[in-house]
Amino acid sequence: MNGKARIYCVGGAVRDRLLGLAVKDHDWVVVGSTPEEMAAQGFQPVGKDFPVFLHPQTHEEYALARTERKTARGYQGFAVYAAPDVTLEQDLLRRDFTINAIAQEVDDKPGGGKLIDPHNGIADLRAGILRHVSPAFGEDPVRILRAARFAARFGFSIAPETMQLMRDMVSSGEVDALVAERVWQELARGLMEKRPSRFFETLRSCGALAKILPEVDALFGVPQPEQHHPEIDCGIHTMLVVDDAAQHDYTLEVRFAALTHDLGKGSTPRDILPRHIGHEARGVELVKKLSQRLRASSECRDLALLAARYHGNIHRAEELRAETIIKLFQSADAWRRPERFTQLLQACASDARGRTGHENDAYPQADYLLQLLAAARAVDAGEIAKRCADSSTIAAAVQQARIVAIEALVEKQRSGFPKP
Repeated sequence: MNGKARIYCVGGAVRDRLLGLAVKDHDWVVVGSTPEEMAAQGFQPVGKDFPVFLHPQTHEEYALARTERKTARGYQGFAVYAAPDVTLEQDLLRRDFTINAIAQEVDDKPGGGKLIDPHNGIADLRAGILRHVSPAFGEDPVRILRAARFAARFGFSIAPETMQLMRDMVSSGEVDALVAERVWQELARGLMEKRPSRFFETLRSCGALAKILPEVDALFGVPQPEQHHPEIDCGIHTMLVVDDAAQHDYTLEVRFAALTHDLGKGSTPRDILPRHIGHEARGVELVKKLSQRLRASSECRDLALLAARYHGNIHRAEELRAETIIKLFQSADAWRRPERFTQLLQACASDARGRTGHENDAYPQADYLLQLLAAARAVDAGEIAKRCADSSTIAAAVQQARIVAIEALVEKQRSGFPKP
């Protein structure tokens, strides 16, 4: 690397340090160098589209300063220009938000070197505002999803001019160009933020939710019985549910199930509202289509399908007959995958707590069903098989033994269940 080259820390590391947050990863920009000079210093090139290199010792990414322009291939195609004459300011200009367009000189001093902030990102950090750096923001619809994700992470508001640009991107059809993999990637990240509801509220504010997740958007404005749901609105309820799942630090699979458990209520016939008869079956079909369209992971899809289909039964666990409980365990494959059944109960618990005034309610259904599952799994299927003269009767005998084991506990547990 020649003596004129300068290295800067940029993006999230600078932002998070200024916010007083732990810095997990560093991104570095090298100004005034070439790929050949980077290679001569032992840096390893990665990828083919961008001039990015891995440090020989730390393996952190170092990118040559570059500019980008949209090509005829749509938002996935950018013409990249990286050369020694590209300035730091030009590199920062291509970034999404002012809070991500702050650089810091490499320096051994405590707190790092000088801050370079050409777009007033520090002021926006202090004010809690997400503001786009340049009109180039409008060329990449993924940035709408990133805006929603940062809003969920930091609780920041969207600058009015940025929100208007996002709305213009939606109305012009830019969002329609999003590929499923990027939507799923950003959705998964948004769900894992500490307040996922802000992710969806931001998308709804700019009109993108109706384009990207119409099944979720359809829930807003749909009423449900006030005696069970004081918040009334199905969309608001869903937001409370995903936030509860985040508050309890549940997995992505549980949070996706929390998001999609009530999709069927968005298609309830208007003449039977605010009741939602049969919404579970309708929800299953919607979850299937949504998961396929987004190319969601199989783990997320499968748990979401179980939650959509069985959350009503699980809420009414104390009313179920032993035979019905056995069928629930079988459908959830709880014999072989008790950990997934626990995740299903977590999603249902968030559903129960995701109601105005019920945020701190207990959810005894979970302990109740886990006790019954433990009793049923304790049945020795091998021993029963030995006693069966005809192999065709083994399955029925095992099931009957499990029913007996469950019935032995049921009468002791039938009390204290709230009604979501």
